[in-house]
Amino acid sequence: MRPEDRPLLVFFTSRRSGPARRMESLLAQIARKERSRLQVRKVDVDERPDLAQRFRVGQVPSLAVVVGKRMVERLEGRVTAPRIEALLEPYLAQEAPGKAATV
Repeated sequence: MRPEDRPLLVFFTSRRSGPARRMESLLAQIARKERSRLQVRKVDVDERPDLAQRFRVGQVPSLAVVVGKRMVERLEGRVTAPRIEALLEPYLAQEAPGKAATV
């Protein structure tokens, strides 16, 4: 799968948020585990308020799943690894665009 075909998980955080800081290692673990199927990007809402506004982030931490330049799912607040994995599962299981079986 080409990097640009992988779903993107955007982690909205802030240095001022204890719950967000506690989720950082969890997100790093998921990024390592799924590195061939998922892109993970961290966005500090204090440094990039434009992105926070564009994604309508109302709470930190927040997670947004982006597929094909469109946000398809989001989670707000501190969440567990199983909940994040359940959120991602449908998008990680899909075949990459243009990889359909030939007849």
